[in-house]
Amino acid sequence: MILSMTGFGRSENVFEGKKITIDIKSLNSKSFDLNIKMPFRYKEKEFEIRKMLNDRILRGKVDCYINLENLDISTETNINHDLVKIYIDELKKIANDGPDFEYLKMAIRMPETISTKSDELKDEEWLFLKEIVNEALTKFDNFRKTEGEILQEELSRNIKNIDHYLTQVEPFEEIRLDAVKEKYRKTLQEFDQIDETRFYQEMAYYTKKLDIAEEKVRLAQHLKYYLEVMTNENFNGKKLGFIGQEIGREINTLGSKANHAEIQKLVVMMKDDLEKIKEQTLNVL
Repeated sequence: MILSMTGFGRSENVFEGKKITIDIKSLNSKSFDLNIKMPFRYKEKEFEIRKMLNDRILRGKVDCYINLENLDISTETNINHDLVKIYIDELKKIANDGPDFEYLKMAIRMPETISTKSDELKDEEWLFLKEIVNEALTKFDNFRKTEGEILQEELSRNIKNIDHYLTQVEPFEEIRLDAVKEKYRKTLQEFDQIDETRFYQEMAYYTKKLDIAEEKVRLAQHLKYYLEVMTNENFNGKKLGFIGQEIGREINTLGSKANHAEIQKLVVMMKDDLEKIKEQTLNVL
């Protein structure tokens, strides 16, 4: 089976008043190219998260976004009201002719008037984050499988189209060779003194050069091998690309030897399907 390099996965959950959302998306690429954005709170775990993504995704241009939203802001910041009042009273003893908000502005800057919850990442939260990452990756993998099934259907259809066009070449082979032989015979009749033995040797040579039996056999084998690899091997994108190149070589050789309008038309249709195969194979993992 094949997997698409295009994927998307999202997971979200809440831990101690914090909503954690993870989005993972990817496009095709020759290697693993990861762009990750996360809150500073999780920066110390960036290497572990990158490894988790690399081990599961393997290849592609990947964007990973980790968002953190505080749902219960009151638990993060606390103002010591009693201490602020004490500071204001003490400041008024020094100078009591100012407006109250000025005393408040000065008091709020005093030590220990504002306390915030520790921003240190706990082991429990890290384990919770890992679960969300794995859940997002599982959804991402499922998306890739679904896209891969669609790709496999399209690729199979294009390969079978080329095979169908190849079978249609055969009726024109004898007609093509007969036309070449007839052309040489007419040429022979236009001249009086020609070594017929040499002439037929030359004709046999050119007829052999126009023979496409080997190209047909190799092309049929490449098409069969493409389907086998696509069905039976995992992570086969690069290998399918190489087989596609070999298919292209045989089609080009077939076209250069065609010497017949109908065969040329079939070659053009083969090339059309081959271009679709090349484009789609780029998105196979």
